[in-house]
Amino acid sequence: MTESETHPDRPTAYPRRRTVVAATAASAALLPLTSGASAARAGSGPAFLHGVASGDPLPDGVLLWTRLTPVPDATPGSGRGPDADVHWEVAEDEGFRTVVARGTATATAAADHTVKADVRGLRPATAYWYRFRCDGVTSPAGRTRTAPAADAAADRIRFGMVSCSNWEAGWFAAYRHLAARTDLDAVLHLGDYLYEYGTGEYPLEEDVVREVVPAHEVLTLADYRSRHGLYKTDADLRALHAAHPVVAMWDDHEFANDAWSGGAENHTPGTEGDWAARVRAAKQAYFEWMPVRPSTEGTTYRRLRFGRLADLHLLDLRSFRDQQPSVGDGDAIDDPDRTLTGRRQLDWLKSGLTASEADWRLVGTSVMISPVAFGSVPASLLGPLAELLGVPREGLAVNVDQWDGYTDDRRELLTHLRDSGTGDTVFLTGDIHMHWANEVPVRAARYPWEEPVATEFVVTSVTSDNVDDILGVAPGTVSTVGELAVRAANRHVRWVDMDAHGFGVLDLTAERAQMDYYAVSDKHDREATARHLRSYRTDSGSRRLERVERPVR
Repeated sequence: MTESETHPDRPTAYPRRRTVVAATAASAALLPLTSGASAARAGSGPAFLHGVASGDPLPDGVLLWTRLTPVPDATPGSGRGPDADVHWEVAEDEGFRTVVARGTATATAAADHTVKADVRGLRPATAYWYRFRCDGVTSPAGRTRTAPAADAAADRIRFGMVSCSNWEAGWFAAYRHLAARTDLDAVLHLGDYLYEYGTGEYPLEEDVVREVVPAHEVLTLADYRSRHGLYKTDADLRALHAAHPVVAMWDDHEFANDAWSGGAENHTPGTEGDWAARVRAAKQAYFEWMPVRPSTEGTTYRRLRFGRLADLHLLDLRSFRDQQPSVGDGDAIDDPDRTLTGRRQLDWLKSGLTASEADWRLVGTSVMISPVAFGSVPASLLGPLAELLGVPREGLAVNVDQWDGYTDDRRELLTHLRDSGTGDTVFLTGDIHMHWANEVPVRAARYPWEEPVATEFVVTSVTSDNVDDILGVAPGTVSTVGELAVRAANRHVRWVDMDAHGFGVLDLTAERAQMDYYAVSDKHDREATARHLRSYRTDSGSRRLERVERPVR
């Protein structure tokens, strides 16, 4: 497969299954949000109410996205509204004086009036501006950037990193701070872009900052479309998409909590219908509403190349996995016949990592690959960690929704890295609602005497609840004890922060990969500030982490 091809949370960081909230209209109208001087006024239409986006940059092109509201009642998921031609253009300058590409796409009710344009013929490593038009109405302008040429020796690549944005749990200030940066080549969204729960299910009703649409748990195609549409009315999320190309992958909440190939913890067939039908609906809505190139197999695992500096391998760890084992069932956890990745995807990843001639091999994995034991955590923290991570309150071994629940796949992959001599591999992870910096050993029990085979940078949530939120305590109080206990039991974990919500910035040069971790001041504050927490780097050839005092910027 080439770099342009696509292929077929927190580990159970959510409350356990609750009764579904009574259904309300799936197509409840979104409040119109105008953006840009020529955007249609509320009630007039057509309008570009959900902003613009770009994604999956290639050396010669990028995928552009928007959603047209052709008439006021053509709300996301409604199925209403006429087809309409949407014209797009790409320019070298913000004033669109030098247009280098243009075309037309049709917004149809069959695709929920979303529009995509896979633009080619652009120059590598170049910033471009783009916009859409329909019947005299112009969308906001977006800025995007192509990847370096495949054989180019790029000086550096810089990615923003985010995951786990729960609408009801807070405001998306992390997106605003990344949108304001002008030094990013792209933003990696590592999963849980949205959540499927009904209002007041997660977080609980008393902690809801703003209510979701539809108010019930999303189950149907109309529901998923409506929820995607709601998210893209958030001003900070729209700003992020307009400022940078986004490279996205899904985790479980794009479907349902703890999803696996045949079901999910948060799916009850008797009352919520056929799981396969729900997955088809969720995937269709995702590919309609996200700037992601879909594969013929309906997955998001794919590979992108950024010159000779980095190959980025993005995984789909929900479509092919076997059901999570029971915690404590060691036979199932270690069963070689059980898989997280599926055979084909694991072989694709192994061969791609080995064949890569890039300086860095990046792997986007929606759940943490580093082994982590929680048995030494104090009793006062076991309850919150159990709720956050889906583990027994008595203390426990592993989080079975992560690679810890599928040890044979992990052992095969990490042993392959070691035995093949494949170096400079960095796993990029979301899901767990905490910042982590890990060295990745084949066998954690023999660390540090056995050399690690890779490193891992884990980014915390944008808003989804962490330990402090569950306990209702201030940062730096009980979490400090938990952090020390986790590190004491897991020597390969160089740092963990259980307090922060925020984002990361990964900076790559041929000599080193550095991760800068940031925290927002308060997820409940729409105007939250951001501050640098800590930085770690791994030097080429070292497979070790070193703390760095200052961020790259």
